[in-house]
Parts: sequence; C-alpha cells; structure tokens
Amino acid sequence: MPFLLLATGLVVMSVLLAALAGVTLWWMLHAWRTPGDLKGTEFDRAPDDPGLSFSLIVPARHEQAVLAATLNKLRAMAHPDFEILVVVGHDDPETEQVARDVAAVSKDRVRVLVDDSVPKNKPKALNLALQHCTGAIVGVFDAEDDVDPRLLRVVDTAFRRHSAHVVQGGVQLIDFRSSWYSMRNCLEYFFWFRSRLHLHARHGFIPLGGNTVFVRTDLLRAVGGWDADCLAEDCELGVRLSALGAKVAVAYDPHLVTREETPHRIRDLVKQRTRWNQGFLQVLHKGLWRDLPTRRQRMLARFTLSQPFLQAFAGVAIPVSVATALFVRVPVALALLTFLPAIPTAAMAAFEVVGLREFCRVYYIRARWTDYLILVVGTPFYQVLLGVAAVRAVVREARGQRGWEKTSHSGAHLSPVLSAITRPAPDTVPGTTVRESSR
Repeated sequence: MPFLLLATGLVVMSVLLAALAGVTLWWMLHAWRTPGDLKGTEFDRAPDDPGLSFSLIVPARHEQAVLAATLNKLRAMAHPDFEILVVVGHDDPETEQVARDVAAVSKDRVRVLVDDSVPKNKPKALNLALQHCTGAIVGVFDAEDDVDPRLLRVVDTAFRRHSAHVVQGGVQLIDFRSSWYSMRNCLEYFFWFRSRLHLHARHGFIPLGGNTVFVRTDLLRAVGGWDADCLAEDCELGVRLSALGAKVAVAYDPHLVTREETPHRIRDLVKQRTRWNQGFLQVLHKGLWRDLPTRRQRMLARFTLSQPFLQAFAGVAIPVSVATALFVRVPVALALLTFLPAIPTAAMAAFEVVGLREFCRVYYIRARWTDYLILVVGTPFYQVLLGVAAVRAVVREARGQRGWEKTSHSGAHLSPVLSAITRPAPDTVPGTTVRESSR
C-alpha cells in the first residue's frame, strides 16, 4: 500500500508539472504563432497630432542615484501637454533634494509631492499624486526608468484610435550581461511584454504592469485609484478594470520600450519576486476576478493569479521527484514518468535560446556563444531561485507579513554602451498596430 501511494503520487505530480510547463510554454509563444500576431504587438507607425494631456507620476524612495536621469528623460518628451508629479517620502531628504533640483529648472513641468504616510509603499504614493493630477491621462513610471521621448505621442494616438481606457506600453530589462541570471531575467520581460500580455488583452483579462501604464484619469478616480494594501497594485488594478469591461490596448515596440535594470543581487531578485508573487496571492484571495463575465476569463485569471502556488509546488516537487527516481527503488516505467515534466521544460529552454537570438536581433546586440551557454546552464539554478521566492511568498502571506520589500537600483541600464545599441535614429517612429482587448 505505501508503494502504491508513492507511485500514484509520483505519477500525479509528474503529470501536473508537465501540464504546468506546457501551458506556460504555449502562452509564452503567443506573439510568434503567426506573423500577424507578432505584427500586432507594436505601436502605430505614424502617430496623429497630439490631442490629450498627461499627468506622469514618478514614485521615488531612496532613488537619489537614478532619479535625476529619469526626470530629465521625461522632461524631454516630444509632446506639448504633460506634467510630471514626483512623490518622495518625508523621511527621504536625499531623494527629495534631487527631485527639487530638477523641479527648480523645470517649474512648468515638474512638481514635487511629499508623502507623509506610514508605512510607505508605492500605491500610497500613487494615490497621493492622483489627487493632484490635472491631465486627462495618468501615466506611471518608476524612478529608474529610461524612457524614449517619442512614447507619449504614440500612446496619445493609441488612446484615440482605439477608444481605449488603458494603454499598457512595453518595459524591458536591458543589462543582460550584468550577472549570470540577468540574461534570463531580461528574457522573462521580453516574453511577458512582447507576447503574454497580448494574450491576456485578447481574452479580456490583463494584470497590468507596474509602469509605462496609462489610464484615463476620470476612470482611475471613479474606481478609487490603487489598492494601498496590495503588494501588486498594478495587477490588482488590471483585474478590477478587466472586470468592469475596460478596453485595454497593449503595445511592445523594441525601440520605444521603457528600459530598466535587472536586480543586481540575488537577494534583491528573490525579494522582488516574493513581493510580486505575494501580491498575486492577495489579488486571488480578494476575488474580484470572479466578476469577469465569462468562464474562460475566470479560468485564465485563476490560473494566472495562482501561479505563485504552482511555482512553489514545482520548486518543491521537482527536486523530490528527481531524487525519488534516482535514489528510491521503483520500476523503470515509473522512474521514467517522473521525468515527464522535463519534456516541456527542455522545449521551453530551446525556445528561450531562440528567444535570446531574437532579443539580440531587435536590440542590435551581437550574441556570443557564451551567452547561450550561460542561459542553458543557468536554467535549473534560476528555477530554484524562483521556487524559493514563490515558497517565501506563500509563507509570508500565510503569516500576514505584508511589508514592502523595495528593490534597490544602481543605474546599470544607463551605460553609454547600452544606450547606443538600443535606440534607433530619433527622427523615426517604428511600429505597426496595437493589440486591443477583445472586450
């Protein structure tokens, strides 16, 4: 009987892990299924004349090293009607001084707001700024963002051509050789913003990204802004707006993405993923996804929001499964079944190799053979890190630990070399069309 239970458990575990890996792989490749799908991921080629006004919010906490560069990039936006609202903490004089220095030379564009809330987090800062926004559209950027000056023009056009309530632009980590895991980190963003978010938009359920997201101000105020207690306030807002039937346009143009850096320490990466995973669990528990009108949307939402649980399960189950197959005396057929998840996992690794080639192509980088080697060899170790973060998120949520673990930034993505290889000539506006939500 114990052997039968062990055998049954191993088979069920292997089938579930294989199914999880297969579904993830299918979603990851959404944009590349047909040439039309890939073409539909980008912005319109020729933007219209500007017709909307924008309020750009930049929450900044202990970001004195990178904030000035971001604000100066935003000030250079090629759009006639926008304001920048920088939110700093009352206990962060270094960052506040940087913000005020920029505001002093751009009084018509930049305003500094001081957040007195305790404890502090990003959604509280966003809600404070929302009270002071005067533009028709609210946009959110992080303090370390490197933004293309043409972005607002194409976002403006996307809102009006597609009658959108929300426009989600692309975000891309760019310093892919800064550590052994940064390459995979960059590819995650590449597949998520270039492909998977378009799948979510097509099906009318989209967990929005944390920056380069634009929402009509009146709609944002009508729904009460961001959830101040959620660790994934971007995802939570996307779920609420999806349930209300908001039309979301998603676009990823390699030339117009907002560039960011990978976490420069493993500890920072694990904390970042813990926060994201825990936020997804909070949104799942909150249950607003149940208001989505179709069963298919609700299933997609439940699966997406449950991924921290699934990833935690995989992080624990895969090593146990492999160890059982290697060290426990079981029939050969059963041992082979325990390796079933390796099939889609190996396929995913193969597609990631192709994805790295595509990433290097669109960002004008010459791939090295060592890049591919590091990507493949680092796969199991990176999966362990994600598993640790997922387990940690589940434990923290179960214990009610919801403190905001902030990711530090050093500006690695702002190096002259990276800036030179990823931006085309400033007088061109590449792109095609915007993928709209089916709703």
